[in-house]
Amino acid sequence: MAGVLNIVCALGVVTALGTPLWIKATILCKTGALLVNASGQELDKFMGKMQYGLFHGEGKLRQTLFGNTTHVFSYDWKKAHFKFHDPFSDLAFTLAVEKGGSRSVQMAVQGFVIKYLLFTRKSKDCNFQSLCELSKSEQERALALALAGILWTAGAAQKATICLVTEDTYVASTSDYSRDDFTEQFKGEGSHGVILFLYSLIFSRTFERLQKDLDVTTTHLLQTHAGGFLCKQAVLNMILTGRASPNVFNGYEKGKSLERLHGILTRSDVGYLQWGQDNSEDDRLSQVGSMLKTPKFPIWLCNINGNYSILFCTNRQLLSDWKMERRFDLYFFSGQPSQRKPVHLTIDTHAHHWETDQHEVKYGPGRRCSPVEMAIRTKWRGATINWNGTFPFI
Repeated sequence: MAGVLNIVCALGVVTALGTPLWIKATILCKTGALLVNASGQELDKFMGKMQYGLFHGEGKLRQTLFGNTTHVFSYDWKKAHFKFHDPFSDLAFTLAVEKGGSRSVQMAVQGFVIKYLLFTRKSKDCNFQSLCELSKSEQERALALALAGILWTAGAAQKATICLVTEDTYVASTSDYSRDDFTEQFKGEGSHGVILFLYSLIFSRTFERLQKDLDVTTTHLLQTHAGGFLCKQAVLNMILTGRASPNVFNGYEKGKSLERLHGILTRSDVGYLQWGQDNSEDDRLSQVGSMLKTPKFPIWLCNINGNYSILFCTNRQLLSDWKMERRFDLYFFSGQPSQRKPVHLTIDTHAHHWETDQHEVKYGPGRRCSPVEMAIRTKWRGATINWNGTFPFI
């Protein structure tokens, strides 16, 4: 429960998911950022509803996640939770993530943690150094507000649902339903923080909205991989935009059989970039559209060869003033255990070809084709990236 307790401390409420036995309370504020116990005139400041009770629809939840009711979460998912690196350190603002399918969810949440710390936190300077000077309480608050904001957006700014552990079991195993001792109890080894957040995300979005979000290419949210499960794009888009759109292009497109495919409808707060060695630029349906490439805040979740990382800029004007894009700084966090501090990158979008050649000479042949650089160039084509003394990631 370590990851979830961070939420509880900040929210001041203890809730559990449910459908038939709902209790309603006016809890969420307009921004979805601050959840508190309030009464009397204080309630006038709040709008929306938070629901909690006993959930009896595990089969539908499992079907939405796995496409069947027999699959159960793998060990790496069950142990995954939200935990920061040490306070007052170079990585104080970053989440400690491990290998596994839950990593993409943790890194997406990381983007919203940075958004809060840099751009929506009050009485703090918007600079990189402030990110490294976080206390434990400031870390917990940042995580709670990031998660609450994501759920509030998924709930169409009307309602959010928080999923916590209950002690009782309501469903027994049958021939077509396998208990995992967690979905039924929300209890098991480890904190299960990421699974609880994923459940909260689904219930905040609601099954009805999810069905409208998805298209014929995606009928459920997780896919099997190497004995575990990976998030499909719909999950990441639900975190980034509030909608579980299965694709990364703008708007709607027609598929090969003229079926209607669902893409991104609005600019997200946190963006998305992707680059893969096997990706084809000729496949228009796989190309990230401007809604994700140009988010409201200069923060991007990056999918580079299937590995998830974060790029961000401390200058909010980067995406609103074209002059700022001439030369600017980005910070890169890979989430790998070997990374001791974020990498400082300087991006030059008007560099000359001889500067690029010098870059190759400095780091050796082929080094300018670092996957990180290729991902950046999907947004700023032809840009030169200076790693400022750090050896480029391969």
